[in-house]
Amino acid sequence: MQRGTGGDLLVQVLRDNGVDTAFGVVSVHNLPLVEALARDLRFVPVRHEAAAVNAADGYARAGGGLGVAVTSTGTGAGNAAGAMVEALSAGSRVLHVTGQIDSAHLGQGRGVIHETRDQLGMLTAVSKHAATIGSTGEAEAELRRAVRSALTLPCGPSSVEWPIDLQYAPQRCAPAAAEEGEPAPPVDDAALRRAAELIRASRRPLLWVGGGGAGARQQLREFAERLGAGVLTSNSGRGSLPETHELVIGNFAANPAVEPLLAEADLLVSIGTHFRSNETRHYRLRLPERHVQIDVDPAAIGRVHPATAGITGPAAEVLRRLGGLLDGAGAEPDWRAAVTRARHGAREQLRAAIGPYARICDALRGTLPPESVIARDVTIPSSQWGNRLLDIHDPATNLFPVGGGIGQGLATGIGAACARPEAPTAVLVGDGGLAVHLGELATLAQEQPWLVLVVFNDGGYGVLRNMQDRHVGRRSGVDLFTPDFGRLAHALDLPHALVNRADAFAETFAKAVDHHGPYLVEVDVTALEPAPVPFVPPVHVPN
Repeated sequence: MQRGTGGDLLVQVLRDNGVDTAFGVVSVHNLPLVEALARDLRFVPVRHEAAAVNAADGYARAGGGLGVAVTSTGTGAGNAAGAMVEALSAGSRVLHVTGQIDSAHLGQGRGVIHETRDQLGMLTAVSKHAATIGSTGEAEAELRRAVRSALTLPCGPSSVEWPIDLQYAPQRCAPAAAEEGEPAPPVDDAALRRAAELIRASRRPLLWVGGGGAGARQQLREFAERLGAGVLTSNSGRGSLPETHELVIGNFAANPAVEPLLAEADLLVSIGTHFRSNETRHYRLRLPERHVQIDVDPAAIGRVHPATAGITGPAAEVLRRLGGLLDGAGAEPDWRAAVTRARHGAREQLRAAIGPYARICDALRGTLPPESVIARDVTIPSSQWGNRLLDIHDPATNLFPVGGGIGQGLATGIGAACARPEAPTAVLVGDGGLAVHLGELATLAQEQPWLVLVVFNDGGYGVLRNMQDRHVGRRSGVDLFTPDFGRLAHALDLPHALVNRADAFAETFAKAVDHHGPYLVEVDVTALEPAPVPFVPPVHVPN
């Protein structure tokens, strides 16, 4: 058994759980942690605490394990809070370890540097689990409890605040078994039987797969193929069944070409999805009345769309057990053809709307191998076609801001590239979103991951500009000064290429991927011809 500080203890806990990388910003209130991480593991020094959490989030989603972010107390923890909201929205397995002032001064309001009122309350609001290490002896138990919580379905981020004096205190560090999530409650047999009755009676079934389907890929394929069911997905569910599969309609539920299919369907089976507002026309999308809902979270059953039968449990187990109860189930002969029409119709409609972007989309997918992560920020190319038309083969490669916050794409992509260094990572951002965390370009230059950053430059916030043009007729706060990305890249020793014709993108992007390091590709959106149909997001705007 070795002895060390709290930093050594943190390293041991991370090693026990298969973590070799952490992201963070160094501070006087986390110095023992950062020193140990940088000495014994890989510590990636990002430029902002929110980026540390975003990178840990991307690392967890792409790598399938635990992502770790280390921040300071007070302002540092506050900076991280917005990114914690994203990790919470996505159900991401993130451990956020933040410093705290000396334990003797906690809660006294003395004005100690970096002190803030009720930091734990703030962390509780943005975390699935939050705790304070109150003594040297409880540090290991608190860290391991936080890891277990992050890994327990439904997953989500954990926060631990650690007073600086207790970080420096001596610790005994011994290897232990990896933490495991708490077991899910048993699946209800009666609920399974009721669901199986509804499925056997269906002849025109549809599935709607959310993020909960990511851990049930084989069971999902067998279930969909056995029923001959069309597969809709949320953005989070993309790739649970590869989007090249003929039954996959994809993230197109709100597309007009899918309306006839929804109207004809006699059953909807939803798997781990929350029917988010932006994917259901702000909850106005008409869905089949008969609804079998499968979700690991009992609170989700019937919350948005009434459930005729609800089953609480992990998707893999539920689908496997349902499969044994479905003798005689299956779609009518013409249903697969109707699914195929909807699948192709939705894609053709979107391709026609995006004009020159279709060639860019094809070049991205044609150049990147299936195992490449494609991380996307909130920008027109992502929201209009990247979240739908750009085929996803594996849910771990599909990274996007579930909570809809702008500016998180680059840091998330850096984390993903650290988790999957063997394949190129592509990050799609807008100039407005990139400016939110422009400092992470320096992290990109420093860490040198195999990452191609594609910046779609339209001189501001294009999504919101289109909304104002459609609904208001006057622009406010959306037209922004944009830096010269070529000169900026040069200052950071990053290779840069400018694309102003869609048919030139494929060659430029392939060259960037072949570079096997960081590369900035800028697309001048204003020069693309013909101009695509303006994208206006399906956000409710009162008349």
